[in-house]
Amino acid sequence: MKWVRLITVSGPPSSGKTSIIEKTIQELKKKEIEIAVIKFDCLSTADEMIYEKKGIKTKLGLSGSLCPDHYFVNNIDACFQWGRQENVDILITESAGLCNRCSPHIKEVLSVCVIDNLSGYHTPKKIGPMLKFADIVVITKGDIVSQAEREVFAYNVKKVNPHAKILHINGITGQGAAQLSKLFEIAEDYDSLDEKKLRFTMPAALCSYCLGETMIGKDYHIGNVKNMNL
Repeated sequence: MKWVRLITVSGPPSSGKTSIIEKTIQELKKKEIEIAVIKFDCLSTADEMIYEKKGIKTKLGLSGSLCPDHYFVNNIDACFQWGRQENVDILITESAGLCNRCSPHIKEVLSVCVIDNLSGYHTPKKIGPMLKFADIVVITKGDIVSQAEREVFAYNVKKVNPHAKILHINGITGQGAAQLSKLFEIAEDYDSLDEKKLRFTMPAALCSYCLGETMIGKDYHIGNVKNMNL
């Protein structure tokens, strides 16, 4: 089986991740590069149909009641091996940052965070690890804000992650996607994820509510809990 370039793409819901991935894949397909996508989500999504209509090999994983980040890390190795079995050149994972503490990036594996200009100029400092530890930050929806707003937003992204490469991409027209595709092409390839580590710890979990408790009250607070200082 061949070695595979793995790319992790994350970002807040509705930031344009699927559109950016699709437009980038269009550029890669011009060079006859074989690509597959693993879509991670929580309850439901129809995004995999968008990829399938374009003839892109796709697998969907829904975490249900589990934290999507924990679901991701429990399954990413098997997903990577599936990509090798399918003989793809590039395997892209897409995961929604359903909380700003999400951190689905792996050390030495090219990581992308997608964030949009409409989310508010304070948003970059609220997002956390999936932005702070990304190699590439893609900023979308720049066509519907002013130049000044774009510059302020990009500046705030740079303050949070000064080492990331910032790209402005239009998810509708695909303008800017060619540059991202070139970065995907030169990403490192691997034959295994053994001994790889996450770039940041997962959100803390395993309290009584993680395990299905629904009653409110301190008598039901068991496990990993954190109380406010009032």
